[in-house]
Amino acid sequence: MKALTAPMGWNSWDCYGAAVDEATVRKNAEFMAKHLKQYGWEYVVVDIQWSAPNATCHEYEPFGELCMDEYSRLIPAVNRFPSAADGKGFAPLAEYVHSLGLKFGIHIMRGIPRHAVHKNLKIKGTDKTAKDVARSSSICAWNPDMYGVNAETEGGRAYYDSIFELYASWGVDFIKCDDICRELPHEEAELVMLSEALHSCGRDMVLSLSPGPALLEKAELYKQISNMWRITDDFWDKWELLYAMFERAEKWSIHTGAGHWPDADMLPIGPLLQDYDKSIRTKFTEDEQITMMTLWSIFRSPLMIGGEMTGFDEFTMSLLTNEGILAMHSNARHSHQVWKKEIDGVEHILWTAACSDGGQYIAVFNTGDKASKVEIPLADVEIYDAVTATELWSGETVAADKAVSVKLNIHGAKAFLLK
Repeated sequence: MKALTAPMGWNSWDCYGAAVDEATVRKNAEFMAKHLKQYGWEYVVVDIQWSAPNATCHEYEPFGELCMDEYSRLIPAVNRFPSAADGKGFAPLAEYVHSLGLKFGIHIMRGIPRHAVHKNLKIKGTDKTAKDVARSSSICAWNPDMYGVNAETEGGRAYYDSIFELYASWGVDFIKCDDICRELPHEEAELVMLSEALHSCGRDMVLSLSPGPALLEKAELYKQISNMWRITDDFWDKWELLYAMFERAEKWSIHTGAGHWPDADMLPIGPLLQDYDKSIRTKFTEDEQITMMTLWSIFRSPLMIGGEMTGFDEFTMSLLTNEGILAMHSNARHSHQVWKKEIDGVEHILWTAACSDGGQYIAVFNTGDKASKVEIPLADVEIYDAVTATELWSGETVAADKAVSVKLNIHGAKAFLLK
């Protein structure tokens, strides 16, 4: 089974949008291998429009040029990914990432390129053409590169078989498929066809579905056909989006487990939006970043770094290398929200989870607008004996008889392992 723990890695979207290039991917992979691999970070993912030679930022060029082969399959733009020349595709870049002890991923859009349909290109493995399998009425609302694929045609499955055959030959380990998660049930048949093609291609690949919000009533379907799925639209460095994630995490927490992970989206930390301004950094305060990392970890969301890693400062590195927090991300079981309530006029939220190595985790969050001091009764998490409480961010350990005393900054969090 793939993704026995929630995947951890880096994705190029938050800092480069559609414009990332090979040199940037390589330097971020090198940084991860040197500084983060030992903590469990392993995926390096190239996000959207890697086939577009003219991509320059987070904005899409409607109906812009896309590079593709004779079989309607998108291939990397050589001006941005020079090692892809001579038909090599992403194989050389994937090989380099693998040489660093890491795994390589790419973003794809649901469907078949509209340019392939207009040119009526062939589909490998069948006498059908792109025009034969396309559903011209099915177009992404925010990126017009693709038409949907008709799941009822022989050529439709052949098209998906052919693209995953290509990705397997490149050595791809992770597929982020976009425009396919929140549109269900309209696109459900195509999603199932895509998943079946991926899982029969002969290479293990993690399948990640975007964008959110995913549909809670389709949770069992997502679990059967994919490894992770977005529970939110694009997540950025705004407190209101982080606050809203508590409710989403609460609803989806019962669906986390080995091989299938509700995804709270990327971590917008460090330098962001580098295609616009190299000086832009996350707008989250340090406490908000701690809250985000704590919630994602006890909830067991996939952890995908969004910022330019080579520009990380000491604080950002401390978020990503805290062994106690990362152990909670791996070892938490049966995670859930215990309560949300006001204490002395400040809203607080309490989560708990069993630790697979023994003991119990709790995480408490201040979501209000002033600092606070609170007592967390052990009885609230069904502990009735004295414990030692180790705060994971600081490493400090205290004895607790009936309650854990906690001081919290505005929008801050603390997490404890109780034994």
